[in-house]
Amino acid sequence: MMNDDMLSQDEIDALLNGSDMGDEQEESKPAASKTRMNTEDYLTELERDALGEIGNISFGSAATALSTILKQKVEITAPSTMVIDKARIHEEFPQPHVAIKVTYTEGFTGDNLLIISTDDAGIIGDLMLGGDGTAPPTELEDMHRSAVQEAMNQMMGAAATSMSTIFEKRVDISPPTIDMLDLPEDEGLNYIPDENILVKISFNLKVGNIIDSNFMQLLPYRFAKDLVESLLHQDPPTEEIVPNGGSVSYPGDGKDSEMPGSHYVTEEAKQQQSSQLLGTYGSQQQDAEIQSAQFSDFGTQPPVSKDLRNLDMLLDIPLKVTVELGRAKRTIKDILELSSGSVVELDKLAGEPVDIHVNNKLIAQGEVVVIDENFGVRVTDILSPKDRLKRIK
Repeated sequence: MMNDDMLSQDEIDALLNGSDMGDEQEESKPAASKTRMNTEDYLTELERDALGEIGNISFGSAATALSTILKQKVEITAPSTMVIDKARIHEEFPQPHVAIKVTYTEGFTGDNLLIISTDDAGIIGDLMLGGDGTAPPTELEDMHRSAVQEAMNQMMGAAATSMSTIFEKRVDISPPTIDMLDLPEDEGLNYIPDENILVKISFNLKVGNIIDSNFMQLLPYRFAKDLVESLLHQDPPTEEIVPNGGSVSYPGDGKDSEMPGSHYVTEEAKQQQSSQLLGTYGSQQQDAEIQSAQFSDFGTQPPVSKDLRNLDMLLDIPLKVTVELGRAKRTIKDILELSSGSVVELDKLAGEPVDIHVNNKLIAQGEVVVIDENFGVRVTDILSPKDRLKRIK
């Protein structure tokens, strides 16, 4: 009976070996975590805040641009910043993503890689092509890629404009390029910045009730440091120097202070500066004779002759006359699907008068006629001069 309850030596050895393996696995976990880079070792808290502020302002403008073209409410939360090792990039992006690469061509030198999930890219592409985003494509086709690329172009253009304001200099970018980023399959590796240390800035992107996920930005470490240095060490604005150390006053405080670098200069200092600049010329001006200006009396001028108002010189000016049969609004998707034999329905009924435009201004309406196998238009109604004047304005 007791032998049945006792463990054999083989079973005891197996349990001991299993325990050892478990201990080894537990010990290996801290060792693996130690290989992760510590962000504080590369970026100070001030530098992380600066990068976050740059991203917050620039991508705030990008969100506004995206909201306009998608006709959806777009929100981007405050970013989080961390430093990652390029050798461990596969762990950061184990699933396929869509990568959009932007190169700064003016103001800064460096690459900016935007990374979004394939599902989010499909939704953005579907919205760009006139869909509602509820049925995105399972795979991004060329048409959807182009649509996503255009959306990112608008976003990054707005972000570059904001950066120009932040850094007080012109910042320009190249047109973005797009590709799949499937690191387990070694696809899109050429899009990863060619630097061992990268800065990852993550946002939470919300588009209406359709998208609620992460939106990531990868920057080379040196490029990120350049952005921070440019922001934290901007040259102060040119200040006006007070001659001879003159005192200055600040508006509203009623006090003077000895600060030669202020924009507000006392009258005494201004007079001293004027004297130094004018020199001998100033003394000559004091001896100059001053007279009041003489103006002609326009009230006594003879009336303009009618001959001077002759408009014959204007009669030979050519004007462009166009006849508009009708108009239609279509999405990009509808336009791309047009082919020979396609019918575009216009906004006018058969038999309705057509519009006659002169230099793109509506002045009359008429009906289409055929004259010697050529189309023509018979004027049936002309807008009054008052209505034509309003349309010109």
